[in-house]
Amino acid sequence: MADVLSQSEVESLLAALDPRDSLGTAAGGKPAAAPAVQQPVNVYDFKRPERVSKEQMRVMQALHEGFSREFGAGLSGMLRTIVEVKLIGVDQLTYGEFVFSLENPTCFNLVESKGLSGHIILDVTPSIIFPIVDRLLGGGKHFRATYPKRALTEIELKLVSRLTQLALTGLEKAWANICELGLTVTQVESNPQLIQIVPPNEVVVLVSFEILMGDMQGILNLCIPYNTIEPLSGRLSSDTWSSYTKRTPDAGQRINLETGIAHAPVDMVVLLAETKLTAREIRDLDVGDVLLTEHPCKHGLKVLVEDEPLFEGFAGAYRGHKAVRVSKRLPRVKDMINRRLDELAIAGEAVAK
Repeated sequence: MADVLSQSEVESLLAALDPRDSLGTAAGGKPAAAPAVQQPVNVYDFKRPERVSKEQMRVMQALHEGFSREFGAGLSGMLRTIVEVKLIGVDQLTYGEFVFSLENPTCFNLVESKGLSGHIILDVTPSIIFPIVDRLLGGGKHFRATYPKRALTEIELKLVSRLTQLALTGLEKAWANICELGLTVTQVESNPQLIQIVPPNEVVVLVSFEILMGDMQGILNLCIPYNTIEPLSGRLSSDTWSSYTKRTPDAGQRINLETGIAHAPVDMVVLLAETKLTAREIRDLDVGDVLLTEHPCKHGLKVLVEDEPLFEGFAGAYRGHKAVRVSKRLPRVKDMINRRLDELAIAGEAVAK
């Protein structure tokens, strides 16, 4: 004969089947301890840190959506056919992941920006490069779906430069409200692993576009390292990026500004000399004492304007008043840097010729 369950054992079985009772009472009518509530766990990958905020990513997407429309219109006019450019997405990943995700060979353009402290990458896949080259050379009606697995020739690179220059011009217009980019292609490679602009684990912002030309399609990738756009992080916000407009001041505004600054009072101080004295020497000073300095009288005096040394002059008298005659203008650090940069630019142009 089967064993008969007791009343307490029956209540325990019922409590185990009903989750509401299991939270309230345990066997024997005693209150049971409530199970610990598990907090949601957010997975964080230290190999892919999210340094760009979601708001900044939305601004980047809005910027390049306008670029895709303008670039598609310009490309259609250049190729004399309908070309559609769509923004696929904006993502952040490491530079190593970006490089290893590209095809080899490909059209890998290293772009230098005057407005940003660093380089950016503009990559175009061969699946759309060769159809565009064929179209520019007069073909394009019966282009095959396959394309050669090789690097671009010198003639093909020259033709593709028209595409990259059109893309750079569109990017400069799209970023005009944020920064004046001044983009220039400095190097073109077929193997993306030969160029390393940042460490492999550095975070980059990848903006991907899809180019559609008839039955042909390809991808255009814009890789921007985070360190390059980090100084502009304050402008990459939905509240401020649209307010940055590039305005050219008219003649009236320039005259008003110059007139207002011309009448602004400034402090001018003439530095006679500097010396060091002990506390005892200062205590023993009396009227008529002479202080010796290491500044020769033949040397000029520094004239400071708002604590900045701008001129050099000599002390004297004019119509019964003490005066300083300005002899020359002192070189400023900013002027020396600009002069040195101009010399380097001239030397670089001479070497290039």
